[in-house]
Amino acid sequence: MRLDKFVSDALGVTRSEARDMIRRGGFTADGAPLGSPAAHVDCQEIRYKGEKISAPDKIYIMMNKPAGVLSATEDKTQRTVLDLLPERYRRYGLFPAGRLDKDTEGFLLLTNDGALAHKVLSPKKKVGKTYVARLSRELTAEKIYVLENGVDIGGYVTRPCQVELLDPLTAKITVVEGKFHQVKKMFLAVDNHVEALRRVSFAGLELDGSLAPGEFRELCTKELGDILRTIQ
Repeated sequence: MRLDKFVSDALGVTRSEARDMIRRGGFTADGAPLGSPAAHVDCQEIRYKGEKISAPDKIYIMMNKPAGVLSATEDKTQRTVLDLLPERYRRYGLFPAGRLDKDTEGFLLLTNDGALAHKVLSPKKKVGKTYVARLSRELTAEKIYVLENGVDIGGYVTRPCQVELLDPLTAKITVVEGKFHQVKKMFLAVDNHVEALRRVSFAGLELDGSLAPGEFRELCTKELGDILRTIQ
C-alpha cells in the first residue's frame, strides 16, 4: 500500500492532506525516515512523530443511497455518500465499492477493504448487480430476449443478463458488469428509456428493506461471508 493511502486511512485525512503531512516529515517505517508519499508500506511499524499509527479496522456498510447524492468520497460543491455518515466513521477511510449514478438509488457498499472492493468490481468475478428500472415504454418479450442475449451500448456488447418483467413498465435486470450508465444504455439499445433506477441487490446480498433512502448499517458476519463466497 502507498504511504499516502495508509496515512489517509489511519488518520482519517484526505489523500492530499496525507501527502502534505508526509512531505513535512515525521513518519518512519521500522525506524527509517519516510519522505515520499509514493513509498510502499506493508508489514513495517509506521510511526508519526514517534507515535505508532495503524490502519483502521475493516468496515463494511450497506447504504440505501438516495437520488441526488454522489457516489464519491469528496466533492467541493455537491453532497457525497460519505457526507451521510456520522463523524465517527470519518477516520476509517471509507469509499464506495463501485458507483451508482447521481440519480440512481439503492444498494451501495461502503468499505475500507481495498482488496475486497477490487474483487467485487473485477470483471473476472462476474459479480451480480440487480436493478429495478421504471421505463417510459412497455417492455415486450421480444425486447427482453434481445437484452438477455447482449446488446451494443456503444462499442461494447454486454454479456448475457437476466430480465424479469414486474409489470408492463417495470423490469428487474441482473447484470455482471459495471460499465458507465450500463443499464440505462441497455434499455436505450432496445428503444426504451429508464425513468427511475434502483439497485436492489449486490454481490448476492439483497438491500435491507428497512433502510430508508440515506440510511445505512454495517454488514453482519453472515452477510460478509456471503460476499466472500461470491468472490472466491
